[in-house]
Amino acid sequence: MTDSPNTLELQVDGMHCASCVANVQTALEGLPGAANVRVDLHQAVASLDGPIEAATAIEVIKAKGFEASLRETQWTPVTLRTDLEKRQHSAAQKWGWRALLGMSVWIPLEILHWSLEAETHGAWLPWVMFGGSTLAVILVGQGFFTSALRALKRGGTNMDTLVSIGVLTAWSYSVILMILTLAGVRHDQMTYFAEATALLAVISLGHWLEARATAKAGSAVRTLLEMQPDTAERIDDDEQITEVAIEKIFKGDRLLVRPGARVAVDGTIIEGISELDESVVTGEPIPIPRQVGEQVTAGSINTTGRLIIEATVDGTGTTVARIADLVTHAIATKAGIERLADRVSSIFVPLVLSIALLTVVGWSIAAITNGDITPFQIGLIAAVTVLVISCPCALGLATPMAIMVSASEAARNGILVKSAVALERAGLTQTVIFDKTGTLTAGLPKVVDVQAESGETREEVVRLAAAVESASEHPIARAIVNHASEENLEIPAVSDFQAYPGQGVTGLVDQRTVQVNRDAVASCRVVVDDRTIGTITVSDTLRPDAAQAIADLKALDVEVHMLSGDRRSAALEIAKQAGIDSSNVHAEQTPDDKQKWIANCPERTMMVGDGINDAAALAEADVGVAMATGTNIAVEAADVIIPGDRLTNMARTISIARMTRVSIRQNLFFAFVYNVTLIPIAAFGLLGASGPIWAAIAMGLSDVTVIGNAIRLGVRLRRTNRSDSRA
Repeated sequence: MTDSPNTLELQVDGMHCASCVANVQTALEGLPGAANVRVDLHQAVASLDGPIEAATAIEVIKAKGFEASLRETQWTPVTLRTDLEKRQHSAAQKWGWRALLGMSVWIPLEILHWSLEAETHGAWLPWVMFGGSTLAVILVGQGFFTSALRALKRGGTNMDTLVSIGVLTAWSYSVILMILTLAGVRHDQMTYFAEATALLAVISLGHWLEARATAKAGSAVRTLLEMQPDTAERIDDDEQITEVAIEKIFKGDRLLVRPGARVAVDGTIIEGISELDESVVTGEPIPIPRQVGEQVTAGSINTTGRLIIEATVDGTGTTVARIADLVTHAIATKAGIERLADRVSSIFVPLVLSIALLTVVGWSIAAITNGDITPFQIGLIAAVTVLVISCPCALGLATPMAIMVSASEAARNGILVKSAVALERAGLTQTVIFDKTGTLTAGLPKVVDVQAESGETREEVVRLAAAVESASEHPIARAIVNHASEENLEIPAVSDFQAYPGQGVTGLVDQRTVQVNRDAVASCRVVVDDRTIGTITVSDTLRPDAAQAIADLKALDVEVHMLSGDRRSAALEIAKQAGIDSSNVHAEQTPDDKQKWIANCPERTMMVGDGINDAAALAEADVGVAMATGTNIAVEAADVIIPGDRLTNMARTISIARMTRVSIRQNLFFAFVYNVTLIPIAAFGLLGASGPIWAAIAMGLSDVTVIGNAIRLGVRLRRTNRSDSRA
């Protein structure tokens, strides 16, 4: 997502682990003027804000050993979807091929290895093992070696450094043993060619499983993009209907939307009436009636009538594309706990290399033997095991996998989180503050009561009041006129109209003087020729799900407050209907007052507004949530955006964030415990001669555990959301 005119996005190839990410991020952060640097491993994207030339950023990335290029930012849903599918398929295919080749070589070598132990072989057998292992090292290991060399060139290390050293140590030592045997210096035929091949095979298999699981975890973005058609039916100037690609649709084009079809781009209905399923944006599956003059959103399903719409955006700027952009941007950002994990990973590899070296030295000094295996051999096997078992893959996956799943599932349910930090903070929310007008309420005054007096009918009271108010632009006037129209009342003409600010209006209707006098609580007294004939009460109405939203938040043990610029009496009435305690109602607040109140609140805050006159308050809160229409989702001041008017998504946002925090901590626990427990076991040689193989298997299982826990989070979120929908 382009946050500002100076945001630069780059495609970065060659990153394989958290250490790679840290190196790219450090390089970009060193550029003068660079800010908000974000590097996403899974999407292979780096972005930064500031007056930075693309060529400069690309140069510093290449200096670190990675390939970089300017990333296309004018995505259409079609190209973005294709890019995601291609990248994820390519990663899975690459690791799948390596795993297949590695396993195909390793299994026969393992059988030959047993033959060596049984000494039932010919002189040719060591050569076969050497040839097979060398083939695997060259073809399967090249990706690991290339990555490790890149890291070495920039004076650093990464996960692949550990794998490369482990594999090359086992292979090189085996070559030396083989040469010594052929020279007659050594009579033992035992080598570690099979172990070197096994490391590559099993680790590649783990990466293949990781790539497959990552694609599954990120499927929500692709599913979202699939909801926008690739083509649309455009009505040309000669009224001919032509099917055109979505990227060739421009603002102002007229488009035909047939019953059962999806809306291709955001637009305004200019002909027809129908009901639209807008769940792609709002998460609400119930179709919404739409008619001429109303907005429709790309991806919505036209369930009944034939519609003609006028595109309000180009095909490349639809709501669906912007939502997908928001989600991918959120995935690319880092939570605070992830930045901590990255720092740990950056010092972890050098530490492990030191432990591996000490392991060899320690065993050699101890001079402990195991049959025909020398102390140095025992130490070498243990060191290789340490190197392999310490790969910080799981540590690097722990947070981004959970963020990817939760941000995608949130978007699936009409909650757009703009950053990982926002998701992290939302889980800590203790107090939620609502703006009143346009947030808890619909923001449109309506007639809620009509009382007739002096023998007049309610219809006559409304008819005469609407006649006078028809010449006024006041919101209360519009509410009365709209009510008269809804009641199918004929509104007579008015003359000699006069408005008195703060008091009301007067005019001549049917040769009678009609006055509509307004008081401080939006109650209008209708007077005809100095005789009161009735009163009309106008009020902003509570959103249908507001009370349920407040109840849901209280169930999460969250304190709820209201900040309103309205009169206290009006604010208290809405608060009473919504279920907010009167002591938590703060009325007659200016935008500055709202900002100061939030700044002085000692608890973690979430501010919910419409993004219009409460931008300062949204920015001041720990988490700003904006209620936005389907075609105005990019509210700059907000951290979280709720398209539509589903207030119940407030509690859902907090629930998702809390579940995500738990999942991240579980993932980090698994990753740290795995390393802290198994490194000493490996160093002391407790895994035996087959230690490197078991280490590779354990490393793969640790990755699968973290990925599986992230997928389990997605299942739990979907189950919770389905339960909430039924409720």
